Amino acid sequence: MSASVAEPQESRLAPIATAPLVTVAAAIAVLHGAGLAGYGYFRDELYYLASRAHLGFGYVDQPPLSILLLAGWTAVAGDSVIAIRLLALAGGLLAALLCALLARELGGRSFAQGLAALAIGAAPMLAGLTHIYSMNVLDLDFWLLSAWLLVRVLATGDPRPWPLLGLALGAGLENKISVLWLGAGIAVGLVATAARVHLRHRGPWLAGAIAVALFAPYVVWNAVHGFPTLEFIRNAERLKMVHTSPLALLGGLTLELSPALAPVWVGGLLWTLFAPAGRRFRILGIVWLVAFAIVAGNGTAKGYYLAPATSLLFAAGAVAWEGWLAVGAWRWLRPALLAAIVAFGLIGAPLAVPLLSEESFIAYARALGFMPQPSERQALGELPQHFADQHGWQEMADKVAAAYRRLTPEEQREAVVFGQNYGEAGAIEVLGRRLGLPPAVSGHNSFWLWGPGGRSGSVVIILGGDPRDNAANCDRVEIVDTVHCAYCMPYERDLPVTICRGLHGGFDALWPRLKHFV
Repeated sequence: MSASVAEPQESRLAPIATAPLVTVAAAIAVLHGAGLAGYGYFRDELYYLASRAHLGFGYVDQPPLSILLLAGWTAVAGDSVIAIRLLALAGGLLAALLCALLARELGGRSFAQGLAALAIGAAPMLAGLTHIYSMNVLDLDFWLLSAWLLVRVLATGDPRPWPLLGLALGAGLENKISVLWLGAGIAVGLVATAARVHLRHRGPWLAGAIAVALFAPYVVWNAVHGFPTLEFIRNAERLKMVHTSPLALLGGLTLELSPALAPVWVGGLLWTLFAPAGRRFRILGIVWLVAFAIVAGNGTAKGYYLAPATSLLFAAGAVAWEGWLAVGAWRWLRPALLAAIVAFGLIGAPLAVPLLSEESFIAYARALGFMPQPSERQALGELPQHFADQHGWQEMADKVAAAYRRLTPEEQREAVVFGQNYGEAGAIEVLGRRLGLPPAVSGHNSFWLWGPGGRSGSVVIILGGDPRDNAANCDRVEIVDTVHCAYCMPYERDLPVTICRGLHGGFDALWPRLKHFV
């Protein structure tokens, strides 16, 4: 007989598998520690660090929570590459723990808990996501935390976690709006399964109300600013992302998560949808199906968009395989499954975490037959984008600093640096400030909303851009240097550094035409 909502029951949980979890956590720490500094800051990390000076209820391309957390962390730990990567590592370790606890809540014992945590640590896609600080690290945590709270309700009938689930969903939405997919999956699952009995009580409705209330400030911020996030999403789909078929999306997800992990998450999907033991938790399978339908239906999504939803299936699959391999000769497959996951994880780790020098990585990737595949409409070099975007930023700041020193003291007081995108502007804001450079401005995403900061445009150091356009917009231009970068993205190579004197009409006249939300 299923548990009644009106009469909560205590779930009978196995002990927490301390030894397997400590082992997995240590392995994750060693892996990420080996490549902690990597090749340098990632493009988005510079943008996040620059955003700390503009704390608010939202940004063009994301809600504010990840920036608020970063601002608090860097106030204590500093903003070095290692400092912010340690915050990302903490998020990755938390994801592994939450996945293990979710497996435990689903009825998993020691093997299932260890396998669930190992799946998080051994998936190259997740290793890459949790190595670099971004909203994606926290997104993984919020999905797993929300699923754990939901399963606790389903497993015990105890309604007390409903408000906590609302808090988790609301905080998750203030981190990344794709938590809406999780909310949609939960809603569909509550209606489509026996869990609909909970809809007769106030718990789910209270959770939804709390989530909406927490998400409301970001919605209001968008309304006040003309819904820039919707414009950003439309432009990204139309101008930036490449088309991906549902089959290609599924194939890419399987490969990037590791083929050895496919039996785990596919097994978890089947267990939740069809196995009698997983019937109470069918909603987890429905959540994944809803997320996949939304992402695949978009047609331009990246495989990692499905990573949080698939992490829920890691926990379910771990429990399923623990049961399937529990008796007789089948038990010998347990170490074989773990060994395969570890082996594929070690092979894939250098493709996701910067463990090798650039030359060694290129040779290693070629030996595996791995070729960087574009997920955006940008040409790629010899490094995949997540590695290429960790190159060139210090060189940019140094070249701009040299140009700045060519200015007279009067010009330096009026000068501003213009970057073509948030990576370039972020590099000047973070690395350039250490070199005494003036503020950076850009028309890209939130930099456009922040504006030119009252600068007139009488002296502008322009990083990149078409020299002909620069000349057409300035009274006088002087190309003083070129930024060379062998391993960064092709569009960041050989950037001219131009001193513009006398910007036509000043920034006030030019700024509306500089808006670039994508």
